[in-house]
Amino acid sequence: MSAESFERAPQEGTSASYAAAGVDIEAGDRAVDLMKQWVKKATRPEVVGGLGGFAGLFDASALKRYERPLLASATDGVGTKVDIARRMGVYDTIGHDLVGMVVDDLVVCGAEPLFMTDYICVGKVYPERVAAIVKGIAEGCVLAGCALVGGETAEHPGLLGADDFDVAGAGTGVVEADRVLGADRIRTGDVVLAMASSGLHSNGYSLVRHVLFDRAGMSLDQRVEELGRTVGEELLEPTKIYSLDCLALTRTTDVHAFSHITGGGLANNLARVIPDHLHATVDRSTWTPGAVFDLVGKAGQVERPELEKTLNMGVGMIAVVPPESVDVALATLADRGVDAWVSGEIVERGARTEAVTLTGDHPA
Repeated sequence: MSAESFERAPQEGTSASYAAAGVDIEAGDRAVDLMKQWVKKATRPEVVGGLGGFAGLFDASALKRYERPLLASATDGVGTKVDIARRMGVYDTIGHDLVGMVVDDLVVCGAEPLFMTDYICVGKVYPERVAAIVKGIAEGCVLAGCALVGGETAEHPGLLGADDFDVAGAGTGVVEADRVLGADRIRTGDVVLAMASSGLHSNGYSLVRHVLFDRAGMSLDQRVEELGRTVGEELLEPTKIYSLDCLALTRTTDVHAFSHITGGGLANNLARVIPDHLHATVDRSTWTPGAVFDLVGKAGQVERPELEKTLNMGVGMIAVVPPESVDVALATLADRGVDAWVSGEIVERGARTEAVTLTGDHPA
C-alpha cells in the first residue's frame, strides 16, 4: 500500500517543488507507518509479501481445490456518508461501510471474498486520520474474512479542501461455477428471508442530510430520544457486513439467491435476482424499521414510496431459499447473531409487470 501527501503552500521567492505545490511526502510516509499495524491484521494465508510493494500478491494455487473457479469482482464507495465522518471527526468506522458495500455484493453470487484494495483521496494528508480510515477498512476485512492486500492514498491539494476526503474499494472473490447463485435457481414456492440492517448503512445520505439538516434544522450533536443517541452517532453506525453469514448459509442449507439491499431499496434490489416469469411478495408487517427511518420520514415529510426506493428500511440482505430450508437457515443465522425472519414468498408472475411487490404495513 503506497501513499502520497500534500501540505505546504507555495511561498513567494522559493523555487518550485512538490512541497511548494502542496504535497508533503513525509506525511504520507508517516501515514503508511501508522496503518501497517492494522493492515497486518487483515490477511489470509494466501497473501504473499507485505506492505509497501507496487502490487498486492495473492497465491492463486489455493484455487486448485475448485473444479472450475470463477473470480467475482466488485467495486464501490460509501457516498456522502463520508461527509458525516468528516463533520464528526470520526474516521475509524467509515472503512466498515466500504468493505460492507463491496464484499456483500460479491457474496450475492455465492462468492467467498478473498481480498480487497482501497483508494483514499484526500485534500491534505493528516497521517493519523488516514491511518484511522485504513484501520476501519482492515477491521471490516477481518469481519468479512478477506485480506487487505494493498491500496493507494492520494493527496490532491488543488482539487480538494484540506479536510475533504473520499474512499473507494475493489474486491475479488471466488465461487465454484456450478454453485453460482442467482435468478436461474429461484423456483415457485421459495421463501424470502430478510436479514436486519444495522441502520441506514451507506445509502441515501443525500436525502438524509437534506431532510435532517436542511429541512429539520437538526445538528449532529443533537440527542434524539427515539434513537437513544445523537443524530451523528446514528448516522455513523457502521454498515452490517453479511458475507460470512451468507457463506455459512450456503454451507448448512440450500440457498437459491441473495440480494444485497443498497441504493434503490428493497424492491429494486430484490428484483435484480427474480426471473422474468416469477414474482416476489414481501410483507411489511413482518418487521418494524428502526427509529432512524421513521425520523427521516417525519422530519422531511417523505412519502413511503420515496423512502422505500432510497433507504433499506431495516433490511440489509435477502436470502431466497426453498421452503424445506427455512428452519435450518433461520437457525444458522440465529446462531451467528443475525436477526432474520420470513418476509415473503416467490409466486408466478402472471399478469403482473413488476418483479417485486411490497404488501401490508409495518407494525406501529
